[in-house]
Amino acid sequence: MSGLDWGVIAGYFVAVFAVAWWVTRREARDSSADYFLAGRNVGWFVVGASLFASNIGSEHLVGLAGSGFSSGLAVGHFEILASLILLILGWVFVPFYLRSGVYTMPEFLERRYSGGARWYLAVISVVGYVLTKISATIFAGGVVFEAVMGIDFWTGAVIVVAATGVYTVFGGLKAVLYTDLLQMFVLIGGAIAVTLIGLDQLGGWGQATALAGPEFMDMWKPASHPEFPWTGIILGAPILGVWYWCTDQFIV
Repeated sequence: MSGLDWGVIAGYFVAVFAVAWWVTRREARDSSADYFLAGRNVGWFVVGASLFASNIGSEHLVGLAGSGFSSGLAVGHFEILASLILLILGWVFVPFYLRSGVYTMPEFLERRYSGGARWYLAVISVVGYVLTKISATIFAGGVVFEAVMGIDFWTGAVIVVAATGVYTVFGGLKAVLYTDLLQMFVLIGGAIAVTLIGLDQLGGWGQATALAGPEFMDMWKPASHPEFPWTGIILGAPILGVWYWCTDQFIV
């Protein structure tokens, strides 16, 4: 790695911690609502940026790219569908949550059914995320540290967990929101740069479509398709999308 590479990586970490420190010093936390709910006074742009950054991770930048390489544009249906389901979240679910005075789906289940229902969903959600999304993100971080910086995989994974935990614990939700805002620009900028460089190296969009073939550009696959049949996209993806975007604690 060159000095410029090290400088970019160091600058990124400095920027993230600087934003978290600025939020921590700037905002007084007089109650648990200030810490866990960011005082309930954050603007729409910051909330939207946090939604974007929270949703996009290594499983998207790497996993979806790999799925797109093997199956074509059909893999993008879930993300395209999200633009419609987020409207349902804003128009239907969020007003209901506000009227009910609840902040999590397990909390709603406790009010509607019992404390056992709340604990059941909470445990299932935590275990599921630890074994899937969080573990994948930590694994990807460890791989990056090992491949790019030559740091041992497990050491890199510990650095990822420790760095994220520090600004989350000390800064609360508002620190997470504003660091997500910074990371949104990094993710979008990086994705655009990789796309443009990749297309340039390949010879342009026309060359990419010619090599991929027309079936890769087709977003509607036959019902017999092993990964993205149109029946699953129409009948299954909306159900999965409503759960993830409108009820899952990771987003809501």
